[in-house]
Amino acid sequence: MTTIKQEDFIQSIADAFQYISYYHPLDYIKALGAAYEREQSPAAKDAIAQILTNSRMCAEGRRPICQDTGIAVIFLKVGMDVHWDATLSVQEMCDEGVRRAYNDPDNKLRASVLLDPAGARRNSKDNTPAVVHYEIVPGHHVEVICAAKGGGSENKTKFYALNPSDSIVDWVLKTVPTMGAGWCPPGILGIGIGGTPEKAMLLAKESLMAPVDIHELIARGAGNRVEELRLELYEKVNALGIGAQGLGGLTTVLDVKILDYPTHAASLPVAMIPNCAATRHAHFHLDGSGPAHLTPPDLDEWPKVNWTPNTQASTRVNLDTLTPAEVAAWKPGQTLLLNGKMLTGRDAAHKRIQDMLARGEKLPVDFTNRVIYYVGPVDPVRDEVVGPAGPTTATRMDKFTEMMLAQTGLISMVGKAERGPAAIEAIRQHKSAYLMAVGGAAYLVAKAIRAARVAGFADLGMEAIYEFEVRDMPVTVAVDSNGTSVHNTGPREWQARIGKIPVAAG
Repeated sequence: MTTIKQEDFIQSIADAFQYISYYHPLDYIKALGAAYEREQSPAAKDAIAQILTNSRMCAEGRRPICQDTGIAVIFLKVGMDVHWDATLSVQEMCDEGVRRAYNDPDNKLRASVLLDPAGARRNSKDNTPAVVHYEIVPGHHVEVICAAKGGGSENKTKFYALNPSDSIVDWVLKTVPTMGAGWCPPGILGIGIGGTPEKAMLLAKESLMAPVDIHELIARGAGNRVEELRLELYEKVNALGIGAQGLGGLTTVLDVKILDYPTHAASLPVAMIPNCAATRHAHFHLDGSGPAHLTPPDLDEWPKVNWTPNTQASTRVNLDTLTPAEVAAWKPGQTLLLNGKMLTGRDAAHKRIQDMLARGEKLPVDFTNRVIYYVGPVDPVRDEVVGPAGPTTATRMDKFTEMMLAQTGLISMVGKAERGPAAIEAIRQHKSAYLMAVGGAAYLVAKAIRAARVAGFADLGMEAIYEFEVRDMPVTVAVDSNGTSVHNTGPREWQARIGKIPVAAG
């Protein structure tokens, strides 16, 4: 009988979550590098270049790939012959491992987990508790998969109870465009089919833990119905033309993973969960001989891509003297390099601003002629002014956009992914603009931030209002003052170019 010691298990969990915070799986990086080489859309190619450059920087600097360092998900397969030499429960050991990883002083990770989710939403401060899935299997080892899933991709999870005669392919092709770009494509789609609703969801999540191998499947050909479905969906989803960051391009997904399970004769439950550009998971076994050892990947295996700001093709913007007239003159797809001081704010800050304005209270900062960046940064370490600070999904702030533009003097916003119809209309009416930064390039973006201070709502932690001083921070005009959105025009153009799926009217 194998004995697993408590400290070995806890330290292995801690090491794994630190490891995946700065090392992409090599199979993902190679697939992304191949996508970069074949990409023909300039905007999408530039976005992939930023993600690849960010990935190498994080591996070298051992800092998080994304400012959203995820919610901890752990899959355990525990052998029936395993004995635990422990005083803590398995859940408690997992939580202690996560606690150590996220509070590591050399690479502190962002605490994003909130207790009392339907009430006070109070931060646990250490990203615990973890979400743990257990399976008891024959044998005398413990197999562990640690994954860090960001909110942007998790929020795009879809489930539907299809009729047995319905087409899974049709449902996926109808559903993927509704997910927008908040899941930071190009990524991986995990699909679970069958069982019961909760089983389908778990299958979809677990399928994402497998290596990227669609290129091998294409080379050898499908051997069963699930593999046929993977190949069909891989081709047809990419033919939608959504592309990197939703800007339009050849690659929306790097792989499609599917797990299935027998289901009721009257049922066809289907779940779909995406993995984003911050694909993070590590696998290890414990056999009683000590903690797991995770070998760092060879950085020579990374694609030779080194993104730098294009000062010739991009327009430098002085945020300290920016006027509404300058903002109104920006064009869709125009690339800008931001310089000067900007404010930050995301969900909790916007809600508090809304409440304060409703009560007639003075805000802690003046937004007149200012730009706001939707971000919740990682805490700095050593000589950093701020940790990785990539954009969060802008659509979550859509319901506050009219208020901010009409009542605070704000003139522009920076985030990731698309804006919804209400936000676009507010932008058009107020002759504002929405700028998009690349999701999945958080460490790269942070290098453009030269100073940072908390300007308001300090009690909100990573959701406080900061003032950043930036130098050549790269953004793209995603919605201009006329309400034209590149997240609408780009995919439509590239779907037509790819030409494998008819473009919908209008």
